[in-house]
Amino acid sequence: MNTALSRLDRIENLFPDILRRWARPMQLIDEAELPADIRVDVTENDKEYLVTAEIPGAKKEDVRVSVDGSYVSISAEIKKDEEKKQGRSIVRETYHGSVSRGFSLASEVDDKNAVARLEDGVLSLTLPKR
Repeated sequence: MNTALSRLDRIENLFPDILRRWARPMQLIDEAELPADIRVDVTENDKEYLVTAEIPGAKKEDVRVSVDGSYVSISAEIKKDEEKKQGRSIVRETYHGSVSRGFSLASEVDDKNAVARLEDGVLSLTLPKR
């Protein structure tokens, strides 16, 4: 049934999409740069586990790693603040959020000798086995 009301419903449903598409070019912060999750790769050898975790946008002071036996927990606060000036107009976008990830390893870790390094948004952990 093709009534005037059903045509009106279709038109109303178009407007949110049009407005979203129109507003997208004004976004300064690329949502792809903001992690929704911490991606982790774990490898091991006879002596240790090697963990790499992608945390784009995280600063060293905002990353927390804890080890409890064989359980590893990684969390980070992500803060982004970008401003763009065009003539008399200023567009400013701010993002504050947190991400976390926890996982268990096959054997316990010697947390006293663990080493962590954050470089270019990639956290590298060397976790010696007990």
